[in-house]
Amino acid sequence: MKKLHIYMVLLLAVFSCKNNQDNEKSLLYFVPNQATTIIKTKNLSSFYSNTNSNQITGYFDILKVIKPLNIEQDAIIALKKDTINNIEVLVITPFTEHPFKIDSTINHSSEIFKSNNKNITKTTIGEQVFYSTLTDSTLLIANKPSLLNTPNKRSETNLERKTLLSTSNENSTFSIYLSPEVNDMFSKLFQTQKFTSHTVLDGDISQNSIILNGITKANDSSKSFINIFKNTIPQKNRTSVYAPNDTQSFLSATFNSFLNIAKNIQKTTNDSTETQIPSILETTIEMGQIHHKQGHATLLYTLDGNAAFETLENFEIEEKFREVAIYKLNTPDLFNSVLPIFKTDSLNHFIQIEDAFLFAKNTAILKTIISHYQNNSTLANTDAFVSMMENLNDESSLFLYNSNKGFEQSLQTLFENKQNLSSKGHEASGIQFIYDTDFAHVNAVVKKHKKKPKSNSISEELNITLESPILNNPQLFFNHTNNQKDIVIQDIENNLYLISNTGKIHWKKQLDGKILGNIEQMDIYKNGRYQLVFATPHRVYVLDRNGNDVGPFPLKFKDEITQPLSLFDYDKNKNYRLLITQGQTLLMYDKNGKRINGFTYDKAPKPIITQPKHIRIGKKDHIVFIQGKTLEILDRTGKTRVNIKDEFDFSGNDIYLYNNTFATTTEKGIFVQFDQKGKLSSADLRLKEDHQFCSTSKTLVTLSENKLGIKSKEVELDFGEYTAPKIFYINNKIYVSTTDLQSNKVFLFDSQAKPISNFPIYGNSEMVLDNIDKDPNLEVVVKGSKNSIIVYQIN
Repeated sequence: MKKLHIYMVLLLAVFSCKNNQDNEKSLLYFVPNQATTIIKTKNLSSFYSNTNSNQITGYFDILKVIKPLNIEQDAIIALKKDTINNIEVLVITPFTEHPFKIDSTINHSSEIFKSNNKNITKTTIGEQVFYSTLTDSTLLIANKPSLLNTPNKRSETNLERKTLLSTSNENSTFSIYLSPEVNDMFSKLFQTQKFTSHTVLDGDISQNSIILNGITKANDSSKSFINIFKNTIPQKNRTSVYAPNDTQSFLSATFNSFLNIAKNIQKTTNDSTETQIPSILETTIEMGQIHHKQGHATLLYTLDGNAAFETLENFEIEEKFREVAIYKLNTPDLFNSVLPIFKTDSLNHFIQIEDAFLFAKNTAILKTIISHYQNNSTLANTDAFVSMMENLNDESSLFLYNSNKGFEQSLQTLFENKQNLSSKGHEASGIQFIYDTDFAHVNAVVKKHKKKPKSNSISEELNITLESPILNNPQLFFNHTNNQKDIVIQDIENNLYLISNTGKIHWKKQLDGKILGNIEQMDIYKNGRYQLVFATPHRVYVLDRNGNDVGPFPLKFKDEITQPLSLFDYDKNKNYRLLITQGQTLLMYDKNGKRINGFTYDKAPKPIITQPKHIRIGKKDHIVFIQGKTLEILDRTGKTRVNIKDEFDFSGNDIYLYNNTFATTTEKGIFVQFDQKGKLSSADLRLKEDHQFCSTSKTLVTLSENKLGIKSKEVELDFGEYTAPKIFYINNKIYVSTTDLQSNKVFLFDSQAKPISNFPIYGNSEMVLDNIDKDPNLEVVVKGSKNSIIVYQIN
């Protein structure tokens, strides 16, 4: 019987794996033969959000096409050009019931017609027109009806792209296949006739970076430039060690044998003429070209500088600069046509720095290189370059680096009609090719560089822009994969976002309504992996960190949920209880979504006006809330634990544990405390009717009009519209915050009511204070403009 059980488990595992493969296979089946670019993503809405928020990718027209799509699942985007070079877009995804986001303020319509025995739905949203059809449970959506035709017979090219796509990483934000036609962009970048054939890249995009990893393969080994590195071994790129820190761009090629490079070049160019190779190249393992405002320089890095120097002929010393000899070379065409991508005309001068030789047309660039090298102010020592190299290999066959200016020039080269493309803030970008047998690994990074902030300062780290205005305050969620914090936010279209602390949108999920109060987190399986837990007016959600519903959730309720979800873990053993408030009624559920019948609280006489809270004093648990004019204190089963006889017109502020009492305030600003026997004590704090109040077990904070009270201290603020004060206890220190929504100022004070240096800062909501990344500095997360989140760092 045990063997049969194991067999069934294995059979189910194989069947599940086959289903996943068949799903991807079925989606790829609908890709047109003529598609030049194919994008795979696990969540189309998240793909749009990430690419749209990035300054570089956010410009492209494809995003305008997919913006109205509401697809939070696997999707393939196929792109092709029509006869007049317009982009045609086909989106392929498993059937989803509501594939479009339709704004009621925008004109929209739909109609159905037949074409080739298919029902085609024409959907018009504003000025955009979509055509869609359902085939074999697969939904096809296109901006041209011709793309919905039955696929043609597959060609060998399609088999090649299918094979390459199978190597993509399932966990990446997206994967992209580039056909031979699209790979012409590499030819433009490196100024060659043909660079490669097929490329597949896995992409990871956040607001401040684009990181790509994958492979490229050339079918025709005799004509594609990438294959000149065949039978060579990549070396460490050293050009950055000699390039000045303000270098615009450099190109570096490495190899263990230039003789093999020369043979491969001969095959690529079909030139039977034997090329005369300068002797110095026989010991050269890197050839680089530095582009600087002072001019261009060609670098040769050799195995032995002194031995290489002996191979040079026909030169003389022209001058010395900082004790380095500058030589005049009488054969300026020495390296002409040696490596096709390097333009080496008129190399009149050269210098030697240890094992490196640098050649140039003029001496100005060589003197600049000498100065920067001696001052340790070369590119390799800059923070931006070091940060970029964290995502790249030290060794590569071919490496192109661009500074901000160089990157803009490359963008203009690739996209001649995209005059508005800008790379502002992207101080360093690089793409490298690492040749391996009959293909090359590709790594690329475009990264905004954050300058090191000054101490005792506040620096803006991120400004994340969403598609729609933000609905609630930003919150944090523990990321168990890296022990850091992610950001959770909801927009007015009830989309919930999980965003990394680097600005990458992990996912976006449509909810049925506004989240009530704070999002809680729990470890439902007791395995260290946390879920988000919260309520909307008619649902209770439990989501894993990938945005997927967990177990039987969401729970659906016909009657309205009127208070935020209360999550209790009485004994800190992860046997969670979920308490739901509906008007005058309390419903208790376990973590599996089952009703706890042992919780027997009767219906309250009056509506419950505060979120029920769990407060433990000693070994006793208390569930506390206010209904009508009465403070209720229950035990775990819902029975009255402390009988409170006094009635008040309560302020609606929460109940807190303060000096071992249950504390809150009345509408008239009276501070009331009840001990565990129900005995009342009170004090008139002279608070106005619309005051705010919060506390820890020993720290009392109030806000009345423009007066902020912290313990016995008082701060007088400018008159404004202030959010409720919040207390943060971090690293044994208490912080108190509030935000003036009129002046958009965020205030932060310590426990002695002294303002934290450099506050107030700009913000438009309650703030969150925490350490959300690996460094020791605290971060502030706050709403910026109506659809943006700002992350500050306190240095």
